[in-house]
Amino acid sequence: MSEARKICLLGDFAVGKSSLVARFVRNTFSDKYLTTVGVKVDSKEVRLTDRAVKLVVWDLAGKAELDSLNKTYIRGAHGLMLVVDGTREASLRAALYLWMQSQKQLAQVPVVLMINKLDMIDRWEVSSADIARLSESVPTFRTSALSGEGVEAAFTTLAQRVTERP
Repeated sequence: MSEARKICLLGDFAVGKSSLVARFVRNTFSDKYLTTVGVKVDSKEVRLTDRAVKLVVWDLAGKAELDSLNKTYIRGAHGLMLVVDGTREASLRAALYLWMQSQKQLAQVPVVLMINKLDMIDRWEVSSADIARLSESVPTFRTSALSGEGVEAAFTTLAQRVTERP
């Protein structure tokens, strides 16, 4: 039996949080945009070198700041995934603000940053310099929910990091 770890996805609206979860959990992608209302919970077991961990993934409705409902949803999280739409620089600022707000509640929780929509890199507004700077302080992945590129690596990295903590 694997240990369970609660992971919350935070990010602005339409950055691809639900699509990333669908790619990770079911290996599927849909180009139909459906707004998440509240929270949607999925899970998947990840096999690490020395153990298995069940990630219980909380896909929170996209918002630019943590309201009281989202503060309730992130309570008890073992890890955070910040999701950014590479084609919208403003979504990077929103994700960093959400991270800053979450630190009041989850000070030492491992974090992974996903810069999504790699399949549209020719339209990216998030610069390589910003990504390089951020990757110095947080594991950063360029991902595509459409192709699946980088998705498994990001979730596996967070799974490893959350199991290293008591």
